[in-house]
Amino acid sequence: MTSSVASSAPASYLDAVAATDAARSYKRALLAALAVEPGHQVLDVGCGPGTDLAALADAAGATGAVFGIDQDPRMVATTQERMADRPTVAVRQADAQQLPFDTHSIDRARADRVLMHVADPAAVLGEIHRVLRPGGLLTLAEPDWDTLAIDHPDLAVSRAFTGYVAERLHRNRAIGRQLPRLAAHAGFSLRAVRNEAVVLTDFGTAETILGLRRNTERAAAAGFLTPEETDGWLEHLRTDTFFATASFITVVAQSAT
Repeated sequence: MTSSVASSAPASYLDAVAATDAARSYKRALLAALAVEPGHQVLDVGCGPGTDLAALADAAGATGAVFGIDQDPRMVATTQERMADRPTVAVRQADAQQLPFDTHSIDRARADRVLMHVADPAAVLGEIHRVLRPGGLLTLAEPDWDTLAIDHPDLAVSRAFTGYVAERLHRNRAIGRQLPRLAAHAGFSLRAVRNEAVVLTDFGTAETILGLRRNTERAAAAGFLTPEETDGWLEHLRTDTFFATASFITVVAQSAT
């Protein structure tokens, strides 16, 4: 999960989230499900700082090609620098709703925590379906921010914070639960749908993923929490037994053969 809009999140933040145990686990599973083979043309939609491009390139081999696209020019520049020694990886700035690839030119595609930020998730999935070859595979991963729950003695305060995170920080707050329907409507057949529910039991990891301190400050500034509630909320989360959870939906889909 990420807790800030993708286009404004720094690469360091995205790197830190990708390094957590929860992220590594689902990324490994989806890479295996994508079944990239030598010679494949692979597309990473919303590649961010290029976290997953090297693994994709290793799987596609010297005869394959990996394309990373992102709408943020700063992220593209960072990723191009990181992938400079990878001749089979090409990174470019592009709109996921208008992919710069020919119809049926891609063998495998992935979109990881991207659709929650785009204006039209259905359009993105339609474009991915267009560029995938018949029988091509797609993996998707998105949180469902409406399911975020954080334990606190005052349920109203907890709901105020999670309400802020869902309503103000994410364009498509319930995209996780919508993935199967949107993928099916775009023409994909669903091969696997899972809820890889995230469970956080320490404040440090939650701070990395959810940005608890900065987002508490933002929630207070937006009127979701009072100053008194803010102080008590953070003190409890830091010093008492911590628990937070949210649904995280992954989908493996296939284009029509």
